[in-house]
Amino acid sequence: WNTRTLLFIVLFPNMGKFIKAGKVVIILAGRYAGRKAIVVKTFDDGQKEREFAHCLVAGIDRYPRKVTKSMSKKKILKKSQVKPFLKYINHVHLMPTRYSVDINVKEFQKVDMKNHDKKVQAQKDLKKVFTERYLQGPSKGKGSKSATGVNFFFQKLRF
Repeated sequence: WNTRTLLFIVLFPNMGKFIKAGKVVIILAGRYAGRKAIVVKTFDDGQKEREFAHCLVAGIDRYPRKVTKSMSKKKILKKSQVKPFLKYINHVHLMPTRYSVDINVKEFQKVDMKNHDKKVQAQKDLKKVFTERYLQGPSKGKGSKSATGVNFFFQKLRF
């Protein structure tokens, strides 16, 4: 603990946790800077190998492309593909948004990230989940709040 962290704990002892599972975040640093991701699991107190507050995120490396009416179904399917990533990221390098999504990423909490083959397989499964949800379109009804979150999540960040 450095003095800045201790001062923050003293001044704000009961500050709520705002980075929770299902929240859409924007990654600020590293290879995936500027990409959007969904928080899968948070580790507020750190772990043995990472002794800082971090979380496991599932995000989009390559976003779906624009689709028009005149395109064939095959071309629409090809342009709707996403390239996902799974990564542990420090809380400092995340910017939480006001959006949450209803995409089921809980099954990726138990992924063994040290084993490359299992991580690659998890990314393939994640690609299926993201692509299916994108092709499903915005859900209407009571869950319109999460529908706007899903729309925001699948659009490339313009900056």
